[in-house]
Amino acid sequence: MRAAKDYYQILNVGRNADEKEIKRAYRRLARKHHPDVNPGDKQAEEKFKEVSEAYEVLSDPKRRAQYDKFGHLGPGWERMAEAGAGGRPGPGRGQAPPDFDLGGGFADLFETLLGGTGGRAAAGARMRARGEDLEYPVEVSLEEAYAGTARSLSLTLPDGTTRRLEVKIPPGVGDGSRIRMAGQGGPGFGGGPSGDLYLVTRVRPHPVYERRRDDLYVEVPVTFPEAALGAEIRVPTLQGPVTMTVPPGSSSGTLLRLGGMGMPRLRGGGAGDEYVRLKVTVPRNLSAQERTLIEQLQTLRPETPREGRSR
Repeated sequence: MRAAKDYYQILNVGRNADEKEIKRAYRRLARKHHPDVNPGDKQAEEKFKEVSEAYEVLSDPKRRAQYDKFGHLGPGWERMAEAGAGGRPGPGRGQAPPDFDLGGGFADLFETLLGGTGGRAAAGARMRARGEDLEYPVEVSLEEAYAGTARSLSLTLPDGTTRRLEVKIPPGVGDGSRIRMAGQGGPGFGGGPSGDLYLVTRVRPHPVYERRRDDLYVEVPVTFPEAALGAEIRVPTLQGPVTMTVPPGSSSGTLLRLGGMGMPRLRGGGAGDEYVRLKVTVPRNLSAQERTLIEQLQTLRPETPREGRSR
């Protein structure tokens, strides 16, 4: 019996890798070692078959569970691999895994897994495979995330070529937003379609606004008279300053809402809200007259003892 292979090591993924990671690793290695890319290279051909075998096991939940438990697929599968199932050679002979009809050979394998089309490898037909999806980080300011913006990008693709793109960032993006650009990813193999490009945005922290999903929070100072008597104050928004009414008797920490003045919703339309947190400021360096007036106020409105305070 053959020694058990470490399929995770073959695909260069961790044992906790999910289905997408395994498929992505397989695609990368299959393109690298494919016989059409390495004509006459027996070592690359064997590596390609080994990678295909590893993917067949790890992409099947039942086979993967058995492999994780026993370190191999059990004697029944090993015999099938060595002798072939139903007259078909298995991976033990360096051929396609048992689930694939060798009437199409590796072309059928690529067509099934990668979405391409192809003829028989033995007949020398070129195999088509979709290109790799790529991610590219884009950093934007909060103002750019609010209004939308554009970027000129210079991408280095897996095949070493450089591509320049003019891209639009839509209003409402946040940290981790993914913007899909169809067909702008890695080049296809054998004439296959290109993959997609995903722009992954990061919004820089803002010195004034705090963002919570689609809502914005801003702290605005008000004087004691404004808080006590009520006032009309100017409040910053990403659309420009607006006037807001402070109700009489407001205290520090009071939240006032400006409906629809938050971030645009990336999906679904509309916008979040802006919340204004009041901060009552206490004057310093009082003049003699100011001190006298405050003392008079104190005598008119003696402090009500608070619960828990000694009297």
